[in-house]
Amino acid sequence: MLSQIVRPMVQTQIRLLANSRAMRPTMVSTVAHWLGFLGVRAQVTHLDAGAGKIHISLSVDKPEGCDAHDWQQILHNLNTARTEAEVVSINPVEFTPQQQSKMQRLLAYLIQVGAPDSSVDWESLQPQLQALGLSEPMVLGIRSALKVPQALDDLLDGLDSDVAAVALPKAVSIAMLDRQVNASEDQALVALLKAMKHQ
Repeated sequence: MLSQIVRPMVQTQIRLLANSRAMRPTMVSTVAHWLGFLGVRAQVTHLDAGAGKIHISLSVDKPEGCDAHDWQQILHNLNTARTEAEVVSINPVEFTPQQQSKMQRLLAYLIQVGAPDSSVDWESLQPQLQALGLSEPMVLGIRSALKVPQALDDLLDGLDSDVAAVALPKAVSIAMLDRQVNASEDQALVALLKAMKHQ
């Protein structure tokens, strides 16, 4: 599973960094190496430390798995958008009621399979969902969906690629709330990725 593969590598790299005498070049190499696992070719252009944090600036080339047309569109969108408010993006608020319901049920499913043997502690879960940037209506919809067992096959049936694209990063964040990804969560994330790519 994802966490079992990545976590030991991260811990090893952190230990190497802590004991490195050539800190800056080692850190630069490590960051590029980590991003390389994701197929992202990145170069560190600035590295500094302050206020208990490491500040890094990156120059990112087209990822290996990125279509050339999509990459050019990303660059074009970045160059033409003047402010975040002016960026035209897919937002769950703009979804139809059916699409919003589908996304709420998908995220509820991730929560359910993340802890199949225990009941959901809504008091602790709600602020975590809000911290992920989910709107209040979306959070309330997830709470409602949690009252009914969700089935992945039903959720994937007729799933819109736009809904999958918006749901995927939120689903990953939800799956990682407990710092591990079980088999059911992994299956759902892979299915969302496939649905997102299907145009």
